[in-house]
Amino acid sequence: MRRRRFIGHAASLAAIPLVVRPPRRAPLQVNGARLNSWLSRFDAVGRTAGGINRVGYSEADLAGRAFALELFREAGLAPRIDAAGNIIGRMEGRDRSLPPIIIGSHIDSVTDGGNFDGPLGSFASLEVVRSLREQAVELHHPLEVAVWSNEEGGVIGSKLAVGDNAAVDLDSVARSGRTIREGIGIVGGNVARLDDEVRPKGSAACYLELHIEQGGLLEQAGLQVGVVQGIIGLRWFEVTIEGFSNHAGTTPMDQRQDAMLAAARFIVAVNEAVRSEPGRQVATVGRVIAEPNTRNVIPGRVTLTIDLRDLDPAKLTRFSAAFERIGREVGVATRTTFAFRQVTSSAPALADTSVMDWIDASAVTLGLSRQRMPSGAGHDAQELALIAPMGMIFVPSVGGISHSPREFTHAVDVVNGANVLLNAVLAVDRG
Repeated sequence: MRRRRFIGHAASLAAIPLVVRPPRRAPLQVNGARLNSWLSRFDAVGRTAGGINRVGYSEADLAGRAFALELFREAGLAPRIDAAGNIIGRMEGRDRSLPPIIIGSHIDSVTDGGNFDGPLGSFASLEVVRSLREQAVELHHPLEVAVWSNEEGGVIGSKLAVGDNAAVDLDSVARSGRTIREGIGIVGGNVARLDDEVRPKGSAACYLELHIEQGGLLEQAGLQVGVVQGIIGLRWFEVTIEGFSNHAGTTPMDQRQDAMLAAARFIVAVNEAVRSEPGRQVATVGRVIAEPNTRNVIPGRVTLTIDLRDLDPAKLTRFSAAFERIGREVGVATRTTFAFRQVTSSAPALADTSVMDWIDASAVTLGLSRQRMPSGAGHDAQELALIAPMGMIFVPSVGGISHSPREFTHAVDVVNGANVLLNAVLAVDRG
């Protein structure tokens, strides 16, 4: 009897379908040595005694673009230059009807900057393509790599790519000394075709950008990866203060219209206004030009810049108005006049929640520690967020230093970021 019950029980177990779980697939890895070698070689392009100088549309920028174009070709991509001067390469997927996943960054620099702000994300994107090809991984979606032009001059290439043309003054002069209109032509773009090549909303499945943090939060917390929650909005202003140039020795102090004195009072007042309320808002006067800039002449004109940033658009509007009010008050007190011109405006952009989850999961799979965090710097990603779900990956900056010749990110962090980017692309592709 017991034997019959055992046989019956065994037969019933045999009737239950056996579920064999496939072994968990290890995360893909990039060729980290190759990626770091590209960054090391690129450090010489635009290197001067003061730091990296690959400002948009300069000769060094052209040399950097030539370097990048060669890496595109080595990755099996046929790069093209779009109307805005951006470098674009495309790897087709199984389903060409699907919108592309776009990854990338920029390679231009600020004056006397570093070598990781931009090139890390650009070259890591090219390494992702090479790694996918070498490991015979075919995506469902097409994958596009973009190197956006003149990011440091106000995210110009990405603004024009998404159709934000009204925010770009083509006749303004870039740091290279060339107008943006001239610069776009020099790098191979065509301003006459800007409207024809605008990327409409929904034309991309997702945009991912790897970048150095440019701050010290990750390093201070001992974490390896930042999952960006959103990118601050920024407004850049050029302020011209008109006084009256006169002799420095013969003009009494109470009869002067000193534009430099007005500028000094204004700069202090801007700092005090921004610090007067809680929050992460920041404002910086980063450039001051005095005229005639001579030892024994009272400055008759000063031109300065303001860089205002915050995640709250209402706060950006409120402080912009406050700065103009401060200018009027200082002008009355110093018998000078203030004129404000907004040069650049970028709206705050929030990362897509699903994309953040995919980035987070990729870091977990790779065994990397991470945290979610805002970006205090502007990036091309905030422009791409206008047309597609957006996500960004941060890796630590040593000492929290960026926009400086001392900017540095360790090789291991470079590789960690590229591996997260690679696996996030795979996660987006699986949807």
